[in-house]
Amino acid sequence: MASVRAARAAAIAGFGGFLVIYALAELSQMSGALLLIAPFGASCVLVFGVPASPLAQPRNVIGGHLVSTAIGLAALTVLGAGPLAFGVGVGAAIAAMLVTKTTHPPAGADPIVVILAGASWPFLFSPVLAGAVVIVLAGALYHRALSGSVYPVRA
Repeated sequence: MASVRAARAAAIAGFGGFLVIYALAELSQMSGALLLIAPFGASCVLVFGVPASPLAQPRNVIGGHLVSTAIGLAALTVLGAGPLAFGVGVGAAIAAMLVTKTTHPPAGADPIVVILAGASWPFLFSPVLAGAVVIVLAGALYHRALSGSVYPVRA
């Protein structure tokens, strides 16, 4: 019986991730605006798979992506797209998320995405802010309507 419940929960979580990533990809294609980055897949694992985790809460999802992307953009601006920028970007993003209490592990990849893409400062707003907000809002609606899980968790 427990394995049936676990399988159902896994299917519900997977479907939530599917819906959000599909919607962001579809909106990107329709609008011509980038709204999807690879770390959002990992954010969906947390928001839909373990919604009670402190790492999945809105402050962490949105704040972690914003902090880490800003640091990646600063590293790219100051250091260029070399190995030092990758290391400094990820290391500083980890430290900044811990200091600001916005730790969100998928966001640790944001500086790498920024540097590989040669992104500019508008990247912070689209896709990062827009996509992170969509994930959080969709997670809140989805859990309320389908999963029965509480999201976000009020501390």
